[in-house]
Amino acid sequence: MYAILLLLIEVLIASYLHDAIIRPYGGDFLVVILLYCVIKAFANAPVFRTAMSVLIFSYLVEISQYFHLTRLLGLQNSRMADWLLGHSFSLTDMLAYTLGIGLVLVVEKVRINLKMSLNN
Repeated sequence: MYAILLLLIEVLIASYLHDAIIRPYGGDFLVVILLYCVIKAFANAPVFRTAMSVLIFSYLVEISQYFHLTRLLGLQNSRMADWLLGHSFSLTDMLAYTLGIGLVLVVEKVRINLKMSLNN
């Protein structure tokens, strides 16, 4: 449910927002949360391990932009490759990913503590 809502928000941001804050940073902040929700919807994996895996994956995608991976693979003219892998490296994108995963960890901690207190 959350993944679908986040995907819809991501599509709306990409399609209609052309500002200097929400589209570049909000989208990056939300995409790691979206990836986390998708994984957790299909796998009963530990919270921290899942969150760190998503963060590392996001970092790797960002680093691939630094090395121009789409160009190295001959995909520089592919809109899909550009959409999935991006095209320009940014440390602020990595900060947005980190903050997004930080929010995931905080929300999961609160959710688990709340669940535990309701069971007592």
